Amino acid sequence: MQGKCLCGAVRIATPDTRDIHACHCGTCRNWSSSPAFALFADKPDINGQEHIRHYQSSEWAERAFCATCGTHLYYHLLNSTHYYLYAGLFKEQSFTLQTQIYIDSQAPYATLAADTPKLTEAQFLASLQNAEQP
Repeated sequence: MQGKCLCGAVRIATPDTRDIHACHCGTCRNWSSSPAFALFADKPDINGQEHIRHYQSSEWAERAFCATCGTHLYYHLLNSTHYYLYAGLFKEQSFTLQTQIYIDSQAPYATLAADTPKLTEAQFLASLQNAEQP
């Protein structure tokens, strides 16, 4: 599937998916005033690198945006090929919300109607630790 920023300077291609996830953490809320709706991609094809600016928002990840139009592009786990691409880049896609994380940080004005699994920060971090163990 193909996505792009508002001005078209950055274009991103990744295999088709219908699954997106919502993150209610304080950083995502501060970044966009709402939960971040994103889809996972391993090694997406990104064109227009010269228009991308990065901000290291934690010890383990960076966020990227288009320097021309300001569109939020992705959340990237440093030292990996794992990207979480913002769903709004893919205007022609129909997505289904699969999970919500950091639900204990959810803004009172951002309650979502979708009936999905909801993980607190502690539950989400524990799930990551369990996934890393052999």
